[in-house]
Amino acid sequence: MFAAVRNTCSRRLASPIARHFSVGQSCRQASEVPDKNVDRLIPKERIRNIAIIAHVDHGKTTLVDQLLRQSGTVKQLSATEQLMFTPSSSIGAASGSSMTADSQIENGFVTRMMDSNDLERERGITILSKCTSIDYNGDLINIVDTPGHADFGGEVERIMNMVDGVALLVDATEGPMTQTRFVLSKALSRGLKPLVVLNKADRPSSRPQQVECDLFDLFATLGATDEQADYPLVYASAKQGWAQSEMPIATAPSSAPSMTPLFDLIMSHVPAPTHLSRSGPFSMLTVQIEADPYVGALSLGRIETGILRVGDTLHALNPQGVKVGEGKVKKIFGRRGLERVEKEAAGAGEIVSIAGIKLTGGGGVNCTLVQPEGWGADGPKPLPTTPIDPPTISLNVFTNDSPLGGREGSKLTSQVIKERIYKEAETNVALTVLPGPTAESLELRGRGVLHLGVLLETLRREGYEICVGPPKALMIPNPDRTGSGPAFLEPIEECTVLVKEEYASSVVQKLTMRKGEMITYESGDPEEGWVRIVMEVPARGLIGYMAGEFKNDVHGQGTINHIFKGYEPYRGALDTGRNGALISMTSGESSGYAMAPLQARGTLFIHPQTQVYPGMVIGESSKTNDLYLNPCVKKQLTNIRAAGADDKIVLSSPRILSLEEALAYMGDDELVEITPSSIRLRKKDLEIAKRGGKGVGAKKK
Repeated sequence: MFAAVRNTCSRRLASPIARHFSVGQSCRQASEVPDKNVDRLIPKERIRNIAIIAHVDHGKTTLVDQLLRQSGTVKQLSATEQLMFTPSSSIGAASGSSMTADSQIENGFVTRMMDSNDLERERGITILSKCTSIDYNGDLINIVDTPGHADFGGEVERIMNMVDGVALLVDATEGPMTQTRFVLSKALSRGLKPLVVLNKADRPSSRPQQVECDLFDLFATLGATDEQADYPLVYASAKQGWAQSEMPIATAPSSAPSMTPLFDLIMSHVPAPTHLSRSGPFSMLTVQIEADPYVGALSLGRIETGILRVGDTLHALNPQGVKVGEGKVKKIFGRRGLERVEKEAAGAGEIVSIAGIKLTGGGGVNCTLVQPEGWGADGPKPLPTTPIDPPTISLNVFTNDSPLGGREGSKLTSQVIKERIYKEAETNVALTVLPGPTAESLELRGRGVLHLGVLLETLRREGYEICVGPPKALMIPNPDRTGSGPAFLEPIEECTVLVKEEYASSVVQKLTMRKGEMITYESGDPEEGWVRIVMEVPARGLIGYMAGEFKNDVHGQGTINHIFKGYEPYRGALDTGRNGALISMTSGESSGYAMAPLQARGTLFIHPQTQVYPGMVIGESSKTNDLYLNPCVKKQLTNIRAAGADDKIVLSSPRILSLEEALAYMGDDELVEITPSSIRLRKKDLEIAKRGGKGVGAKKK
């Protein structure tokens, strides 16, 4: 089978003369409709819409960087321009592109150009799906870069409606991983025929033959058709900038690095959107809402039918067919690389952004934009949308009622917070917002702690002050309950761990304590010492483990990834073994003099000169009891010299919790206070009497 795949791929890629790239060339052929405003429409036969899908860190964004460079879409910076990219420079923003001063420069090119979001650059991951376009020999290739983390799987699901093919990237060393299964299953269910890119094939540790076998087994497991399983395959190194149809013998091809074989494979394997008609009325499914400082909100999507012109009147329909907005088209934008290009008209098959449509309550992603006339007696109907997997984690958001509330943020009231979160839900398809336990709270449901944590971090940077309850796994009633069986079903995650063999036992033990069940245990090369473990673990068991405990268990030599498997009967209570908390019993500024003796009580979370208040958690106790302490005691100034008065105070570095770590660490009776400047852990009830504490030490419930 693999020989047939390679032969098919080789026949498609073989060409005695390499193609040359054309940057400025554009299609000027006449449209199917004799209209002077649409005489420059791109023929459907010359359009390719493709998504780049893969597991996290398999090289999607790096591959898109190379495609943009080698197509001539992105120019190499001169020495002077490179010097202008300093931390305080705004050259990227001034040029209207997504390149910023924080971008890294490699060989004169800006790297990670598609990761324009601040959080994406800081974390080194892709969070939002983004579209770019490349002009290749007069053909238009629209490329959608997608996230690799399971928590952002909704970004992959929502863009499947506007592509006709996918390029599946697989690390030639790691092989298919958990998210590879997820994104491939979504592509196969849509009937798309993938092409496969074995990336990082230049590494000495690459094992392409075994990865090909594992990949074919994955296609078979997911129920791929014969056509889908007969996928073409290329070997590539996105970092070095080459792709080829034959397995590399050396670390790099003998000829000059080139992505031409991959470009040719996209043109030959991905079908053009010829099945879409430009003769009927206009319709388009909105898959993303963009923002522009000059024209306002932009609706991004692929035109399904008809031709759109500037000045046309459009209606917006929600998935139920209810009108949720209307407006006149002010601007139509296509793409050339990272920049938007204004157009007078666009036809079916093109991916465009439309300005001028005002959406009312309930309008956003998955709305259908249509022309109101020309549909017959039944009128316009909404376009079908891709089903979204259900959320698995929930948490409650409250207003900040701590003694320090309102000092650091500018947006404090429940009404302002609710409006912002409901607005986010219009564009974040994987986010569900429900009323909370109180009138001033909301319940957020998402794919994981990282998914919800990114939203909370965004709110924090926008000036909001909020308090957040502990994340919980979403349970559903058990419809098949009999007798004394479990009354609820809980979400189960398929967890894949790649770790050094000497640390594997610790990881297995911790996940087993969290009701995990081992599925496979595979040993790799004995000289390398890596093992691959697959376990099925309840989602609630991963909440407190992945944030920080796993890193300590593997000493930084391991990765853990998970994907939603399904709902199974409740597996019982978990015993994560968290100790009690060190709780401040007074307000004021912490001092090194008071904190020095408190270090024997446990691990501190704060520095000296930190503002604290009663009920604030300042550390983790070394025992199971909650301890109430005073970290604000000051050294009394007297004229009496005491023995040891000049002893030096020595403080250990505190354990500073990040937002995701705080969410995973917090207990059921605690909240995380999130402000633009601080992240504090606190008890839900600040008064000791309400918590049942005794002032000195209270047993942890």
